Amino acid sequence: MPQTFKPAANTIATVSLFAGAAVPFIAFLTGSTMTNSPYNTKQFVPIDQPAPFSHKHHAYELGIDCRFCHATVEEGAVAGVPATEVCMTCHSQIWTNSPNLEAVRKSCETGTSLQWNKVNHVPDFVYFNHSIHVNRGISCNNCHGAVNKMELTWKGQSFKMSWCLQCHEDPSKYLFETEAVKSGTISPREQVFDLYRKLSSGKKLTEVEYQLAEGLPQVVPSDDVHAGVAAMKERGINVTQLKDCYVCHH
Repeated sequence: MPQTFKPAANTIATVSLFAGAAVPFIAFLTGSTMTNSPYNTKQFVPIDQPAPFSHKHHAYELGIDCRFCHATVEEGAVAGVPATEVCMTCHSQIWTNSPNLEAVRKSCETGTSLQWNKVNHVPDFVYFNHSIHVNRGISCNNCHGAVNKMELTWKGQSFKMSWCLQCHEDPSKYLFETEAVKSGTISPREQVFDLYRKLSSGKKLTEVEYQLAEGLPQVVPSDDVHAGVAAMKERGINVTQLKDCYVCHH
């Protein structure tokens, strides 16, 4: 009686078993990759706005202070977006006929607020306060990426919980101090905005400031790490409290 299966069937059966066992792992890795990709998180994806706005032009090239537009960033949970009147402070005098600003002019004429599309947001069950972070000296670029280089605004970080915890578990490496802070010339809060003034004026940056300005992962020198640990005590930062779920979910 001839053989029902050819010798190659043994190889096919073995490969099939291994392939079947690998399917769940491949499915998990594929799902995990898609979940963490910009396709899902929208990281690095510019968001359409009623009027195109360039942070690079306004904050970096013109040197306009962040707080001119984000007026509540030092006192409130929300940084705020500029009212039409703020935009028209300048644009009633310059670029008055630019087609890019048609929505702004129409908003001013009709008294209807511009509806800016939110770029950075966290789920409704997460509480985030801008003022707490800024007043502790956490740079805007830590969370928003290299805003100073953005022609159009995009989401600079994934804002996943694991990313937030990297800082909450060890804030010291994000609390570097410039010589101006160490000497008491400026406050940790003012150091946040001093970075953009330095960029606009072409002043020399420290290594950590350069990393922030370029949106690079921070590699903090050992001396700055020690300074960061001291800064945590000076600024009343309790790591145990930061890792409490209630800090963000309440």
